[in-house]
Amino acid sequence: MTEEETVARAGAIPVSTWADALDQFDVWGVVHGMTLRSGEGRICGFATTARQVPGRLHEFEKAEFAVGRIVSAAAPGRVLMVDVGGEPISTMGGLAAYGAKQLGAAGVVIDGACRDVDEIRATGLWLASRHVAPTTGKGRLRLMPLGEPVEIGGITVRQDDLVVGDETGIVVVPRALVAEALPKAEALMAADQAVEERMRAGQTFAEAGRATGYLPPKG
Repeated sequence: MTEEETVARAGAIPVSTWADALDQFDVWGVVHGMTLRSGEGRICGFATTARQVPGRLHEFEKAEFAVGRIVSAAAPGRVLMVDVGGEPISTMGGLAAYGAKQLGAAGVVIDGACRDVDEIRATGLWLASRHVAPTTGKGRLRLMPLGEPVEIGGITVRQDDLVVGDETGIVVVPRALVAEALPKAEALMAADQAVEERMRAGQTFAEAGRATGYLPPKG
């Protein structure tokens, strides 16, 4: 299965269902603390990881901010996962968001801050962050080498892990688990759809749930 096929299949599955699928493997992949700031619907792609070390103003040279390198790593089927240590320092504003959108990024998740939210929304870029803050990262953030493991919302994210996001939240599926977890998630989604179809045909939630095995006999 190609990466494009994987993204297409995985992106059809809601985040809640992915969380249930990961539970079957005893894997915790739900990202916490991020709020959707721009974009809508569901995004899915493989992670491109970046970490920016936070500091006080003038602690780093402005060139070390290097947001251009992060934006340049954007690509179709990729989700930029940026670790700023949870600090309320902006790593991306309207122009950078426009650049990421131009390059076809599936989405951006920042465990830190963004700014110029109105401009970001105008680009249509799907972006979630811990904070919104006007404080620039120039002179306050130093970019480390791209592609290294990062911490996003309490989850360790590695380059090429699968990221799925929607209005409910964000989940990270370890790359090594994707091939095994995808059929599980699809089966869970099919079970949900079977319950819904019965309810649309007139059954109650309890009746439909028991008939499909979604609920236990007395649940």
